[in-house]
Amino acid sequence: MKRVLSLILVGLVTVFFACKTVPITGRKQLTLVPDAMLTTLAFTAYDTIIKNSTTLTNADEREQEVTRVGTKIQQAVETYMQQNGMSNDLKNFKWDYHTIDAATVNAWCMPGGKVVVYTGLLPYTQNENALAIVMGHEIAHAIAHHGNERMSQGLLVSLGGMVLQDALKEKKKETQALFVGLYMVGSNLALSLPNSRMQESEADKLGLIFAAMAGYDPDEAIPFWQRMNAGNKSKVPEFLSTHPSDETRIKKLSVLIPEIKEKYYKQ
Repeated sequence: MKRVLSLILVGLVTVFFACKTVPITGRKQLTLVPDAMLTTLAFTAYDTIIKNSTTLTNADEREQEVTRVGTKIQQAVETYMQQNGMSNDLKNFKWDYHTIDAATVNAWCMPGGKVVVYTGLLPYTQNENALAIVMGHEIAHAIAHHGNERMSQGLLVSLGGMVLQDALKEKKKETQALFVGLYMVGSNLALSLPNSRMQESEADKLGLIFAAMAGYDPDEAIPFWQRMNAGNKSKVPEFLSTHPSDETRIKKLSVLIPEIKEKYYKQ
């Protein structure tokens, strides 16, 4: 009994102290995984994905566009974090950008700044401003520690009552599998953990700020999501989805854009 109570106490103390604050929103979040460990997992998974995918060469204009937009947003992020006393959050970042030649309509940024855009997304972005909206959103997930938060939730579920430090040491394969499950395209796990809608809204706002600071017009978010909405042939009702519906997203962005444009947009 004492052993059980000790484990519970250790767990509660760990959870209490393993919190971070999301930039802008100030929301407290659970982050149990050390950033250095998370980026190591991210870099390994990223290298594997790139190795097993068909990526565009540097000579391809689409790859040049993705790298150009990503670099500008990276600079905006670094400026924002410095201005807000959070540069230390970027110490494990090693930025990189790739475009994967696949019909998947998606983009993502792993912890540590590893960014991928799929060519299937480009017919919807259509221009550099819209691409910046998407890449800013995905990079915002990494800046807001959403990967750590979701993985922490998964660890609590999958590793049960184990003391976290012991679990991370003894369950390395399970930990790595959990990470890959969160980031592999089409993974059910990537859609199963709670708070995704909250995280999406946070990434929308933070991503718009980054894009605006990088010199991209936030107004482009509305027509981009309208194109996504028109092209979505197999909609899932919002209450069954972890992501906000396109209509809901557009309404929220319409409220956010004027303020962000006035404060952050540098033409």
